[in-house]
Amino acid sequence: KQKSFQNEHTKAHINILFSASWLSIKGAKMLKSFGISPQQFNILRILRGMHPSPGSIKALTERMIDKSSNASRLVDKLLAKSLVVKDKCSADNRRAEVLISDEGLQLLEAASKKMDELAYGLAENISNEEARQLNELLDKLRG
Repeated sequence: KQKSFQNEHTKAHINILFSASWLSIKGAKMLKSFGISPQQFNILRILRGMHPSPGSIKALTERMIDKSSNASRLVDKLLAKSLVVKDKCSADNRRAEVLISDEGLQLLEAASKKMDELAYGLAENISNEEARQLNELLDKLRG
């Protein structure tokens, strides 16, 4: 609601942060009905992409959107909900291998449909062409 900014780059910076937070809050509310957090959803999506192969905690951490999240703790919470299976790596006892369970795949499918509805809801405000342009600009911003 700020009326003026130092310059357009400052405004863009704040706008990106504000928009990311807005989307994050909407996503978190949607995922709450599934009993998972956005970070847990991200872990499940990564594991689905690796399926049927397992992933290590290190691989999950490298692929996570929120790099400040503790992947090991998130996996333990998903394990308690029977959404993942965790085993010791046969080649290295210090390493754990994580695999999404059938229950995790089912929950992820339902939660993904709801998250897709959120993304499709953006189409009410911006066109496909504008979304493509936004993607290009955000990719360019990150270099």
